[in-house]
Amino acid sequence: MQTTTQAARTTTGTTPLAEASQPGRLMSLDVFRGLTVMGMILVNNPGDWGHIYAPLEHAHWHGCTPTDLIFPFFLFIVGVSITYALDGARQQPAIHGRTMLRVLKRAAILFGLGLFSALFPKFDFSTVRIPGVLARIAVVFLVCGVLFLKTNRKQQIGLLAAILIVYNVLLQLVPVPGYGPANLEAGTNLGAWLDRTVLGEAHLWKQSRTWDPEGLLSTLPAVGTGLLGMLAGQWLRRREVEPATRVAWLFVAGAGGVVLGMIWNGWFPINKALWTSSYVLYTGGLALAFLAALYWLVDVQQYRRWTLPPLVYGVNAITVFFLSGLIPRLLNMIKVTGANGQETGLRNWLYDTLFVPYFSPVNASLAGALACVLIWFGVLWLMYRRNIIIKV
Repeated sequence: MQTTTQAARTTTGTTPLAEASQPGRLMSLDVFRGLTVMGMILVNNPGDWGHIYAPLEHAHWHGCTPTDLIFPFFLFIVGVSITYALDGARQQPAIHGRTMLRVLKRAAILFGLGLFSALFPKFDFSTVRIPGVLARIAVVFLVCGVLFLKTNRKQQIGLLAAILIVYNVLLQLVPVPGYGPANLEAGTNLGAWLDRTVLGEAHLWKQSRTWDPEGLLSTLPAVGTGLLGMLAGQWLRRREVEPATRVAWLFVAGAGGVVLGMIWNGWFPINKALWTSSYVLYTGGLALAFLAALYWLVDVQQYRRWTLPPLVYGVNAITVFFLSGLIPRLLNMIKVTGANGQETGLRNWLYDTLFVPYFSPVNASLAGALACVLIWFGVLWLMYRRNIIIKV
């Protein structure tokens, strides 16, 4: 990981804004990333997992809640970011090899952080979960980074279409060994069988051990989500096109993605755990529309007074995501005596003391999650003011 500093000053009194508004960089992308990570922190840190408002939970199986938009939005942002980070290298074939090594190194670091997070604090390699959010981000970044360097826009569109169609065929037509006909059920679909066969049940999501929401086969369409982001990024970089036109066509593409996703949902249901092709189009369409709105507001019209909270999250996104998963476990390793005389973890004690007595169960849980978002905002704001940006 690398720490960098930025010294540009802006009218808001914070430092990275001037650089963010320069040609070749999207401040709106940092804001989009920050809003997405804030959403991740909110839904991943409820005070009580047994009491959560429905929109802050994943769909039980088929369907899509607001929470189900967060991960595909982040992968979409990864795709957009690749076009800005690697476009210069793309124009210089002589340095493609060196650039791909750099991409591989970053992907390896992301995968390693995910593996460390899964191992902590017991470091039991016999049962460690190998798939995961950071692992999927690593693979998507690696594959999309190489594709960006070695393919053109038309080839990327063709690859996206091929991925979505082939994945649909695999899940709905290929028989599942040991189970019979193809199906879309949680533990018996082709992806679940592949995860158990390759990784073994001990290394899958501990809530099931028979399938994994970030499994091997569903990473294929997740690459499709990254490709959508790459295509959006390349469109936004077309300086010969007026900003209003860029925004308009992003909205058109977004609406098209949503409509196609809903149509495809009729026979290949929208499903985050399976990352179905309809889910890629539906969530990708919404991501396109969201990016278009932010680009128009932040980069074109320069309405920026409201952007500080998401921006401080956006510039240190991986840092806060990684640490927010570790800190609660660290806190619960510190044991204290609760009001009932029983020993409990410090994190649980704080929640039971500061929130449970003053709210209904579901509101206490939400308040705990919001407090987590605010605490991390304070930490990230201090880092931001001191120009501390940790890059993986």
